[in-house]
Amino acid sequence: MRAPKTLLRTALITGILAAGTAVPVTMAAAHAETLPAGTQAASVSPLMKKAASLPKVSPEQLLKIAQDQVGISENANGGGTKFHEWYMSSQRAKETVARDGGHVNAYANAPWCDMFVSWVGEKAGLRPVLGWDAYTVQHAKWFQDNHRWGNKATPGAVVFFDWNGGKDIYGIDHVGLVVKDNGDGTIKTVEGNTGNGKVEIRTRPMSQVTGFGYPVYTA
Repeated sequence: MRAPKTLLRTALITGILAAGTAVPVTMAAAHAETLPAGTQAASVSPLMKKAASLPKVSPEQLLKIAQDQVGISENANGGGTKFHEWYMSSQRAKETVARDGGHVNAYANAPWCDMFVSWVGEKAGLRPVLGWDAYTVQHAKWFQDNHRWGNKATPGAVVFFDWNGGKDIYGIDHVGLVVKDNGDGTIKTVEGNTGNGKVEIRTRPMSQVTGFGYPVYTA
């Protein structure tokens, strides 16, 4: 459902639509696996078919791109990064404004955690199988709709957080990329728009994770 135009920034900040009900979580059997060699197109999902024509990119290569951005900071207004600039110039910004209301210029100083994740996917050449959005809830729904959603932390997975520990995607507050599962109930992540307004490496408790989206890696 389209949110009122005045609620665009609220949706970006809180991850809550003005009206809507919870979407049931569909657990994916697959995680952040690569495209199997020799897979027949007729036997794979639409995302796997798209992956067949994309560059060969591993989780490690995508994470290298993300980690190379560590230290990039927003300006005093909460924007001004290359991630904002890229998103505002993309076709996706026009599509999300049509969906959520508002104006493309509203993204100039908007929360940018998902713009960062989307930018990394674009730079890696995996955008069609990683998705792109500025609204975390819709990005999570995209993974669910493509049956790439689950609860296992794997390197290169897109991790969605609810600071209150909720598992309903409408409560999602933040998004990042999994670097590794630390094996002690925490995960190492790389995230944009942290509490310090930067791209940073963080350690997060699994108790704050709503779920994971699994891109299709091609190498």
